Amino acid sequence: MNRLKGFGKKVYSVWCTAWFVLPFLTSYPLFRVLIAKPNRLKHAHHLNRLWSKFQLRMYLMPVKVKGLEQLDPNQKYVFAPNHSSYIDIPMILAAIPGFLNFVGKKSLTKVPLWGRIYDALYISVDRDSPISSAKAYIASKQSLEAGRSIVIFPEGKISPESGRKLLPFKDGPFKLAIEKQVPIVPITMPYNHLFLPDVKGKLIIRYHSLEMIIHRPIPTQGLTMQDLEFLKNQTYSIIQETLDQKNHEHQHRDLTPAGALSPA
Repeated sequence: MNRLKGFGKKVYSVWCTAWFVLPFLTSYPLFRVLIAKPNRLKHAHHLNRLWSKFQLRMYLMPVKVKGLEQLDPNQKYVFAPNHSSYIDIPMILAAIPGFLNFVGKKSLTKVPLWGRIYDALYISVDRDSPISSAKAYIASKQSLEAGRSIVIFPEGKISPESGRKLLPFKDGPFKLAIEKQVPIVPITMPYNHLFLPDVKGKLIIRYHSLEMIIHRPIPTQGLTMQDLEFLKNQTYSIIQETLDQKNHEHQHRDLTPAGALSPA
């Protein structure tokens, strides 16, 4: 029985990997054409969204998004999601409409093929470099001024306790939201680490339902930098409390055989 279960895991991992890689390789020539000129970048972003939606559908697991109706399509936002897995970005791309911009670590630009696309479309930052961080902050402000909402993971990296305990939040997204007077939107993704855990040197994919909770936007109109810590703590509490609640629900389901949702 265990051998059959192990074989099923391997088959599912191969299946998911294939539906991640093949659509990307097929669309890569079009990506290269679209990122060649600045006026085509929006189309490249939409192609990226299509790829994200397609791959998530082909993974064959339920994906639930809550709270999308709270977003105003005419409003710019700073989105602040928890960071627990490399599936986080495809989840956000697939769920949230508009020409988003992401702030991500510099190493993403070094990924073969994909790195060039990321570098053209989004903002990369070396968090150990004050100069790189300052440049990324300026680019983020310019992005909001150009009408693009920003996605910044306030933890800065994937937590060793991802999906359970948040890392301390960095100031960047909250400073940006206050300076540009745009709402900040907490986002909780409680199960991404169960589907695609961040395990160094290993690719582990487990069948598991995914969920995204888009919380009510927090207005920053009238706030000053003196309110930064309050805004940061408020966002942290919203996401951490939701993670705690979802972990409690998940453990309860695991103890109830008829409703178990434990990974395959």
